[in-house]
Amino acid sequence: MIRSVPRSLAPNAALGLFARTRARTDALAAPLRPEDQMLQSMEDASPVKWHLAHTTWFYEEFILKPRMPGYVSPDDRFAFLFNSYYTQAGPRHARDRRGLVSRPDCTEVADYRAHVDDAMDALLSSGRDDADDIAGLVELGCHHEMQHQELLVTDLLHGLSFNPLLPAYRDPEPLPVTTEVPVSFARHEGGTKRIGHDGKGFAYDCEQPRHKVFVAPFEMANRPVTNRDWIAFMEDGGYTGARHWFMEGHAVASRDGWQHPLYWWAQDGEWWTFTLRGAQPVALDAPVVHVSYYEADAYARWAGARLPTEAEHEIAFRDHAIDGNFLDDGKLRPMPGSAVWGDVWEWTSSPFVPYPGFRPPEGPLGEYNGKFMVNQMVLRGGSCATARDQMRPTYRTFFYPHQRWQMMGLRLARDAT
Repeated sequence: MIRSVPRSLAPNAALGLFARTRARTDALAAPLRPEDQMLQSMEDASPVKWHLAHTTWFYEEFILKPRMPGYVSPDDRFAFLFNSYYTQAGPRHARDRRGLVSRPDCTEVADYRAHVDDAMDALLSSGRDDADDIAGLVELGCHHEMQHQELLVTDLLHGLSFNPLLPAYRDPEPLPVTTEVPVSFARHEGGTKRIGHDGKGFAYDCEQPRHKVFVAPFEMANRPVTNRDWIAFMEDGGYTGARHWFMEGHAVASRDGWQHPLYWWAQDGEWWTFTLRGAQPVALDAPVVHVSYYEADAYARWAGARLPTEAEHEIAFRDHAIDGNFLDDGKLRPMPGSAVWGDVWEWTSSPFVPYPGFRPPEGPLGEYNGKFMVNQMVLRGGSCATARDQMRPTYRTFFYPHQRWQMMGLRLARDAT
């Protein structure tokens, strides 16, 4: 028995969520050729084929094997190939060599998915006495798969970006003609506030427990920082001088030759970028994306502002309806506008650390978040690669401050005067 797995899904709804989640993953992989599914462009990224298999292994390892007597895996070696970082679940293949695993091929991985799907359908339809516990595990597995849907498309974008032909994952679509939205700031009163998940509905363990924080009065920008804003930063020497940068950030930027966001290049006096819809001119009024925490913090200082804390972000936007540009919308790139949710994950100044009173679940699922609570920074708000089902105001994602390949952007905050 795995204790403290979140449960909010009724057993009769678990099968629907499972089917919907699996279908979305299959649809994301459907346009790809087998060669596309093998790409691994860096250690941080994984091949599409691995994502398809790993999410399948998750249900097999944590639900089918312990809960379904007589279940037989199509290949016991998959447990070694497709485990990610769950040390308590057994040994695993090296992360940086996932792109070298040509066998099983894509057809065998698809068969593996179908085998597990059939077994999960049978389990969820069996009317067992422990149906509530199974539903909780299924819900966690589905949210885990949604996270890998986001990684699937962003890892794929990174891999395709190295191809000189600049292939498009989806057909290009023109962006609407837009005008600049002036930035403004809304005031939020300070005081002792409660943040974190209240236990109603699904949440990851790292979003809990709900707890008190003190915040001073602050102001939050009405929109994310745009590409137009970022170009002004670049033209003012934002990347060449060290004045606004953390020392470590400037060292990383200098070492790696950062002069603009990831995937940008100059062509005929215009900035272009590589997207999941191929090479396109930079949309000036869309949120800037693929910038690291170091870059985001430097920009904020240059702009005379700062990054918000994650508490400020949650307090400012928790009463806003979850509506915006998400993975489900199929745009696969940030869009012009001033949506609160979606488009780009927004860097905060908060480190990813446990909330007061946090206790990870017992067993291997306790490794899901707790072991990563060091040296990473929190982002809030979701992105154009995030499934809408994932989003809630308390959702915390986290990455290292130098990473750029995710849909990362920023929104400014200020101390209230």
